Amino acid sequence: MTGIRGDAARRAGVPLVLATMLLLGGCATATGPGAATPTPSPTPTVACPQVEGQTLPPECAPYDPDHAMAQNDRYRERMDLDEDARVAAAQPAADLQRSLEALRASGSISVDAVERALGDAGLADPQVRGDERAVAFGAVAPQGGCVFGELRADGVAVDVGGYIMDGGCLPAQ
Repeated sequence: MTGIRGDAARRAGVPLVLATMLLLGGCATATGPGAATPTPSPTPTVACPQVEGQTLPPECAPYDPDHAMAQNDRYRERMDLDEDARVAAAQPAADLQRSLEALRASGSISVDAVERALGDAGLADPQVRGDERAVAFGAVAPQGGCVFGELRADGVAVDVGGYIMDGGCLPAQ
């Protein structure tokens, strides 16, 4: 029985071998008298911004600087937040708004005070930075997403949204 299977396997492999030979045959290069000498094409060695109306030299790999800058800042964009998570974050965001307004009115602006207010509102994993002039914050809401904003002497901003593209609730500086 082993011999029959071996013969069948060998026969099945013959078309595969022939197909491979035909495909690889196209990869051969002509040599000898009369063979064309290929001319090398320039390989880009430097990135050059595309400028309308100008032709780039062959050593340039073109790029769009405006598009590159937009892509560079994508890490700061927020992901979408589903409606259930948005609704679940509404009450903690309102509680936080009241707490931060009280801090602002009392003149008690500090990183520590904002961290306590975030915890008291039921928000997790606070990200807080700033000083006595302004404190930026972000924290994870009860069903995901973020409550984020800023406390300043002249006002309070609290918002609800998704995580930022590079993770977390507060973008890196």
